[in-house]
Amino acid sequence: MHDTLAKRRVFAMLDADGDGVVSRHEYLARTKHVVAATGRTEDDPLVVAARVAGERAWASMDANGEGRMTFDAYAAWAGTEAFDSVCEPTLGALFDLADTDADGTLTRSEFIALREALGNPAGNARAAFEALDTDGDGRVSREQYLASIREHVTGEGSPMGDALYGDGKAAP
Repeated sequence: MHDTLAKRRVFAMLDADGDGVVSRHEYLARTKHVVAATGRTEDDPLVVAARVAGERAWASMDANGEGRMTFDAYAAWAGTEAFDSVCEPTLGALFDLADTDADGTLTRSEFIALREALGNPAGNARAAFEALDTDGDGRVSREQYLASIREHVTGEGSPMGDALYGDGKAAP
């Protein structure tokens, strides 16, 4: 049950215009939004890497080449294997764009900017940061971030995922 709810939440975020279909444009716009939020230039090697990763992810999701993806197609595609082989590199590349000092961690402001660029409300992004920053050092590592997203999209449950798609309050 949690697996289906998590997939619905992620799909709704990807479906930026709310028409029930994720288009290639909507999916690839995620990278554009993160680039804009971070102020990076188009020739930045991290931007190039993120665009390549995004194109690869879209090609995997849109295996039939229609240029669009319904929830049913997404639900059938999404899972552990897809996350490990496609989503993790893509999300990692977006994390790297937001990691302005390249130290492998995101500060609260970097994290919130990344998650807002990806379509989460600021309150939810703040709550998600709090859920991940369990040691209170004001930073979230790349490994923590990716592991928490993996837990969410594979149905294992994730305080960060619950915060990103919940009511904007940090989980206890």
